Order: sequence, then C-alpha cells, then structure tokens
Amino acid sequence: MFSSDLNMALHQTSTRAGHYVKQPTGYLAFIPSALPPNPRIRFDDAFLEVLSRADRAVGRLDGCAETLPNSELFVFMYIRKEAVLSSQIEGTQASLMDVLEFEATAREGTTKDVSDVFNYVAAMKYGLGRLKSLPVSLRLIREIHAKLLANVRCARNAGEFRTTQNWIGPAGSPLKDAVFVPPPPVDMHTALDVMEKFLHAKDPMPYLVRTGIAHAQFETIHPFVDGNGRLGRLLITYMLCEHKILRKPLLYLSYFFKQNRSEYYDRLQAVRNMGQWEQWLKFFLRGIAEVAEEATMTARRIVQLREQHRKVVAQRLGRSAGRALTLLESLYRQPVVSMSTISEVCGLTFQGASDMAKQFTSIGILKETTGQRRHRLFAYTRYLSLLGESTRRPKERRSRKVHRTQPALRSRTIGGP
Repeated sequence: MFSSDLNMALHQTSTRAGHYVKQPTGYLAFIPSALPPNPRIRFDDAFLEVLSRADRAVGRLDGCAETLPNSELFVFMYIRKEAVLSSQIEGTQASLMDVLEFEATAREGTTKDVSDVFNYVAAMKYGLGRLKSLPVSLRLIREIHAKLLANVRCARNAGEFRTTQNWIGPAGSPLKDAVFVPPPPVDMHTALDVMEKFLHAKDPMPYLVRTGIAHAQFETIHPFVDGNGRLGRLLITYMLCEHKILRKPLLYLSYFFKQNRSEYYDRLQAVRNMGQWEQWLKFFLRGIAEVAEEATMTARRIVQLREQHRKVVAQRLGRSAGRALTLLESLYRQPVVSMSTISEVCGLTFQGASDMAKQFTSIGILKETTGQRRHRLFAYTRYLSLLGESTRRPKERRSRKVHRTQPALRSRTIGGP
C-alpha cells in the first residue's frame, strides 16, 4: 500500500460521504456515496443560525442589485473580480489590474495567466446565458468546461470528462504521494449521474445547503483533467442564479475560499474521511454570508461614489460636463482607459481626449498609472479601491511580466501534464 493510501485509510472514520477502494495497481481511490448524505444533514441551532444569516445576506445583496443604477456595469466588474480570485486559487498570478490594463490597451497576444481569467469570464457569461434554456446539468458542465479551457493547456480535453485516473497533491508529485485520489473513470460516471439526479430532485432541503453539497461533491469527483476547481466554483454561481436566489452574479465567493484556503481544503477532506458534512456546510454558509454582506456594502459605497463624482463633474467641468458624465459612467464598466478609449467614448479628437484626461486627473477621478509619455493609461482609483484592487505598479508589473507560482495542491493525471 502506498504511504499516502495508508494515511487515508488510517484517517477515515466514517463512510457517510464515501469510502476508499484499493485499485489493481495498489493505490486507494475514493468512491463517493449517494446524495443526499445519509444520515441526513443535522440542523442544530448553530447550523440554523449561520443558514439564516446567509439567507438574509444573499437576500439583501439580491435586493441591492435591483436598486443599482445601470446594474449591468456592476455585474461586468463583479464577474471579473470573481474570475481573478478563482483563477488565483489555482496559482494564476494575474491581478484584476493586469486584466483591465490588457483590455484597455487592446493588444494582441496575452500571458497564460490573463488568458485563464478571460476564459473564466467567457465561461461565466456563456453559462448564465445557457441557463435560459438548459438547467444545471452534466451537459451544461461540459459546455462550460470547453469555454474555460479554450486555447490553453489541456485544451485537447476541453469539454470532456476524463478517461484516466487523476489525483491531487503537491505540484509535480507522483500518485504515490497523492493527498487525495478521486474515483476512477467508471465510478466517476456513476457519481456524476447521482450528482445530476440530486441537482434536479425535489427536496425540501434549503437551496443554499444543496449548493454547498453539490460543490463539495463535484470537487470530490474531480471529473476533468484540468479546471475542476474553477468549474466547481462556477457551479455555485449557476445554481444560485438558476433558482433565482440571485438574479445577478454578484457573489464573488472565491474571495472567501482564497482567504481561507487551508481550511477550505481541510473541510472538504474532512467530509470524505469523517463524513463531516455539517462542518463543511457551516463553513460554506459562513462564506456565503460574509461575501454577500461585503458585496452589498461595496455596491452601496459604489453608488455613493457615483453620486459624489457626478456632482463634482457637473460643478467643476462646466460646458464639458455632458461628455464628462458620459466618460464617468463608462468608467464603472471599464475603470482603466487609454486615450483612444476616452476619445471613442466621448466623441473627441485625440487632443480633446487629452484635455478631458487632464481635467479628470485634476479633480482626482483618474490617475495616470504608466508613468510614460506615450501609450498612457488612466485608472479610476477610488472605484478600484472599493473593489479591493490597488493601482500601485510594482516593478514586475511595470515590466509587464507576470510570474506564475505553483499552488499548494494541483490536480494531476496519468499521462497528463
């Protein structure tokens, strides 16, 4: 028996979530149990308290979205924030500022890290559109995966469930050192079918709880060669939007998972080894509550900032206030702009755009970020700071190099990368 297999076997104290089965070549793979968990989820007072908090927080966030002026501008940025954070969990080093700067310059070619984020944004938007005609299902999951891995590493496997054994462990680690081994392909398909039936079943279980179970089960099944973590987090958004828990994808839960990364992985493994569904779900619901509360507060602060800056523009820019207000409104969708963008948005010549940029800089709305005389970029710094993004340019960003570090755990596969 492999040393890691022995460790798994010694630590498994419950088969509530599944059990380990020795494979012909000697390693242990985890075979998930059916859903919902048996025994059923126990709703003690502590559980009901965190569930109630999460329900209230999501309700407030959803209500807040309905009152936002031009809410699609906020959705545009919130999706990018979630895309960046979810990709960073997998080791991508691109920041929101990197993505926005690349979009502002409209350059050809990009780094692998920025491409990962763009693919996540494309997958998110595609999936939300498909929900109008297709429920959350294995078919939708495969379609989203194809978008997520388009034109990147492992693209040959995009949209296809794996046909080989994979495992999770330190970067470059062999199977014998795996931290966790998901089910082999045959058992994987059985587990996926069970999960799909669970997604569609009529059950009085609170839907936030059902979402937390589905996410954990998907991460346990790990049905793709690559992209499982990102797709598992996308699944949360799709489930909440499909059932109108949220009408807009404003919940960037990856922020909570990234801030509590070790606990996130530990809680998932405790479900597998000890059947600790309740502990995982309390953690998941706490994350829902905290992120929804923060997102609501951020949205309100953005509305306040918008009103404040609309007044400043109207008072300070006089005759050019009309075009200036048009530019200001566009900054909530694209908070990093080039001179050509300003020219296009405002219908100005290059010189007119330069004058507008100077005016916005003088009243403290825009800040030049490149330090260059040509190909300058301007950032709406107050808005970006509300989204938790710094516009300071460390040396590695000035040189436009993006350094990638390996995450603590990576999914590996036989014959794969």
